Amino acid sequence: MATRKTRDIEAALKKKGFQREEGDHSFFTYRRASDSKKTSVFTKTSHGTAEVDSFLLGKMAKQCRLSQGDFSDLVECPLDRAAYEAKLREKGVDV
Repeated sequence: MATRKTRDIEAALKKKGFQREEGDHSFFTYRRASDSKKTSVFTKTSHGTAEVDSFLLGKMAKQCRLSQGDFSDLVECPLDRAAYEAKLREKGVDV
């Protein structure tokens, strides 16, 4: 997995149902499509970084409970919100 622009990742996360909260990092918590309830799925990005390297992309994928390939699909948009929730349910995540 190559590097990706932080702003592209953040925009994709918001589009897929993650809500942004500011702190020492930008925290993104996934909210269910059905009722917008907060779930245990989250990730974060750093404020001062323009690009995210492959190591951190792997960490973000793990936090989002996806493989690196699926996380790439989530960011690039082939993986839509309904499919993402289905993958989370397959893994036993309460969404």
